[in-house]
Amino acid sequence: MKKITQCLNFPELFDKPIELKFDEPLSSSDGGALLLKAVDKKLQLTSALADCLVDQRQGGKVRHTIQDLLRQRIYGLASGYADANDAARLAADPIFKLLLDRCPVTGAELSSQPTLSRFENAVGPRENYRLAVALALSVIQHQQQQRRRGQKVRCITIDLDSTDDPTHGQQQFTFFNAHYDNHCYLPLLGFISFDAEPEQYLVTALLRPGNASEKSPVVVGLLSRLVSLLRAAFPKATLKLRLDGGFACPAMLDYLESVPRLEYVCGLAKNAVLLRAAEPLLGAARALAQQTNHSTQVFGECTYQARSWDQPRRVVIKAEIVYNLRGEPKDNPRFVVTNKRRSAKFVYQKAYCSRGEIENRIKELHHGLEIDRTSCPSFWANQFRVLLTAAAYALMQELRRQASRTTLARAQVTTLREQLFKLSARIEASVRRLVVHLPQSFAYAHEWTSIARRLGAAPA
Repeated sequence: MKKITQCLNFPELFDKPIELKFDEPLSSSDGGALLLKAVDKKLQLTSALADCLVDQRQGGKVRHTIQDLLRQRIYGLASGYADANDAARLAADPIFKLLLDRCPVTGAELSSQPTLSRFENAVGPRENYRLAVALALSVIQHQQQQRRRGQKVRCITIDLDSTDDPTHGQQQFTFFNAHYDNHCYLPLLGFISFDAEPEQYLVTALLRPGNASEKSPVVVGLLSRLVSLLRAAFPKATLKLRLDGGFACPAMLDYLESVPRLEYVCGLAKNAVLLRAAEPLLGAARALAQQTNHSTQVFGECTYQARSWDQPRRVVIKAEIVYNLRGEPKDNPRFVVTNKRRSAKFVYQKAYCSRGEIENRIKELHHGLEIDRTSCPSFWANQFRVLLTAAAYALMQELRRQASRTTLARAQVTTLREQLFKLSARIEASVRRLVVHLPQSFAYAHEWTSIARRLGAAPA
């Protein structure tokens, strides 16, 4: 790695000349990333993922194990290094060497970008399937272990949603999507939350072609596997599912109603029949809106059976009158199909609308971990990248959970990284031990040490 030896100075910026030298050999700007190692040890995530991959390389030519390559990519993603090209910048970083169980002083450098690219492109569909199952199992089993200490799980909420992943090259299975007006992939993301806890844990991330449909049997199959894993881990819990209107199809609804103790709310596209059913409610909402000159909502329900359904189902109606920028009232009816027995207002406002919180998780994946860096020509290499990003997010979510008693309890991924990881560190090595020197004036020292203690650190 090319070393930076420049010496800079600001002769007239301060009272005295300021001289800057890039000459500190055993130092890093990611000293706080040591927390990633502790979180990974608690989850046993990278070791579980590594067990899913078979190393088919010639043994005599292997310098970096499969587990090391996985950890380098996942820890790098969590630390803000989204591209394999960043490997050249981090190859000699002592903290990242330490994260891979190498001596920060004499240990071998980390793998190069070509090695990481070959590694990503060697993963096929079977390996990706095993990795996806291992990721879900790791998250679910960890949550199960956390709740064996007397904390009962009464209900588990599942959220499924897709997002766009714009493509800008000749990637396999990239297609034009009219809804997003772009060539893209459509990753399908699955989250789970427990009882009234605010955190929604990412458990699955499936990359799909840009023309994929939410009504595909693949979605039902993925949901079925997820439900089976949750049932095995939490047999007494009630499952709740929230979906937007794109998932409403006969196959999905039939499956949901075949699963015992599963409550669902699913958006439903408007049509002439539903609009006629909503008209009396809209009339009542218009009368209220004229009295108050404010947007008004009235809730109701009807029994509805589409031609493709084999039975009638309960549909909750939100009859809303909203005012546009010119102050003109406008009808805004919305429909939700459900098997829940609560009031129409509760089903829509509490059960359905609360699914919007996963948009914040999806934004974190896009802006905090750059899940859309799917630039490989191979579709399966891109799926592998998505799963690596999902694994990095799982580590960051556990780190946020460990920060529950600090000021970072609800911090975004970028905030966690900037305030916990981006920390100057100087390493001092001796025969008996390694000492990582961190700044005494670190603004978030209390939060960092509190999280470290909860992850198993003990006072020296």
